Amino acid sequence: MRFVLLFLLFPILGFAQNFAFNIELKPKSISGFPGLHSFALGHFQGKSVFVGGRTDGIHARQPFNAFPSTGNNLRIYVVDFQTQQVWSSSLAGLDPSVVDQLQATNFNFIQRGNDLVIVGGYGFSVLAQNHITHPRLTVLPLDIIVPKIMANQSWSSDIFSIQDTNFAVTGGQMAIFGDTLCIVGGHRFDGRYNPMGHATYTQNYTNAIRRFLAQRQGSLFQIQWFSPLISPEHLHRRDYNLVPVLTATGARKYVISSGVFQPQVDLPYLYPVEIAAQSIIPDTGFSQRLSNYHSAKVSLFDPIQQSMHYLFLGGISQYQYQNGQVVADATVPFVRTISRLTRTSQGQWSEFPLGMMPGYLGAGAELVIDHQNPAFNSDEIFTLPSSNLPDSLFLGWMVGGISSSIPNAFTSNSTGSTSANPLVYEVWLKNNRVATTTMEETSPYGLWNSSNQELWIRWEMKTGGPVKLSLTDLEGKSIRKRIIKTVEPGFREHAWDLQDLPSGVYLFHLSWEGKSFSQKILIR
Repeated sequence: MRFVLLFLLFPILGFAQNFAFNIELKPKSISGFPGLHSFALGHFQGKSVFVGGRTDGIHARQPFNAFPSTGNNLRIYVVDFQTQQVWSSSLAGLDPSVVDQLQATNFNFIQRGNDLVIVGGYGFSVLAQNHITHPRLTVLPLDIIVPKIMANQSWSSDIFSIQDTNFAVTGGQMAIFGDTLCIVGGHRFDGRYNPMGHATYTQNYTNAIRRFLAQRQGSLFQIQWFSPLISPEHLHRRDYNLVPVLTATGARKYVISSGVFQPQVDLPYLYPVEIAAQSIIPDTGFSQRLSNYHSAKVSLFDPIQQSMHYLFLGGISQYQYQNGQVVADATVPFVRTISRLTRTSQGQWSEFPLGMMPGYLGAGAELVIDHQNPAFNSDEIFTLPSSNLPDSLFLGWMVGGISSSIPNAFTSNSTGSTSANPLVYEVWLKNNRVATTTMEETSPYGLWNSSNQELWIRWEMKTGGPVKLSLTDLEGKSIRKRIIKTVEPGFREHAWDLQDLPSGVYLFHLSWEGKSFSQKILIR
């Protein structure tokens, strides 16, 4: 089955004219690679490395059943997505404290050169006989262990690990500034989860960016801590997306995108926070509504507009689209939304819907970028072509994450309706042939196009009846007409094949129930 996701142009959030792409997902099943979510990810010479995470679905609400050790991932997987080859190795044989950590979930991790640095993580500890946030940093030199895993050789003596309570963080992200590593946000969570606040656990948010140097000294790592950046107001966050910013000066910056939970209410943060080596800058004047939890994502740079685009694939969110409207849901369910967050060179933010996932997917997933693609830089930012847009741009593979058959699986404690998604999705940008200009806030209809070069129209019928569609040139000359004689009440959709029309600017007209609206479109 081939899924094609549509580029939705709803008036509710507006439309940026300079983003000329659809999203298309192509599912694949790779033999020998299980469903995983909330893992650590690394790469070496075209191979992807998966550590930890969970093999089951979303965690249950009952303490006795939350994060069972039977759902821990006990193997390291090496995958070549181009050739669909999989190698794996058991964690058995490692130091017990390292085994404890590497089978955990929701790590903080980052790759520095060939070293995959893994900090913290939450899960059952055999040594502690309890669920804990692991107070440990472990470094996997992928240039050494990946060839050994592929050759089925022992690699237990090739890793580096150190214990420190400052590393007891889960649900945060890691950043790097020069040689300084940072644990951004997150919390320490010890004990068994329950949603009612009963005394089965202790939880403390770091409210901080913890900064340190990790330098290899022979077979050991030496850690040097610096003063943290602390903000209980803006850094009380976990399970967010951390995305890089390409700056004109080349200075490294990141943006904390959404995350949970606000101190006074169990709802996501809706404003982003920019972080640099010595500072944090919140932008409380903007609300990001569509992607609030960690999900598969990709960062794109537009060299013409000097703007950054961040694409978020599915996940969990407080807001979603229903019948063309943005609807709030305080239960913060799984959603199917693909969204685009755009940041101009002046730091101005805007948000747009970009399509729908083929299901409730994406939470706890990662996008494995195609490191062989020269358009990706060392910060894993894809630079869009400045001219002659190709028909297709391959970005990578969406891997793992939680799959749910219903949106509110957690609040209804329907954990059986969720699982770790075993499918891998190729992620493509598809060049639009049909594009629209900005639509008015009061316009009750939407336009979008599919990769098959069809113009799709969405509108609402109050009473039912005939609908007239037409295209004219800018001087009003009729190009094409269509009449749909009988349309029932409700939200309606219709596809109009325009692929045989020459390139140019046209006026699209929609008439129904005594109403008539026109919209300029561009056919490339």
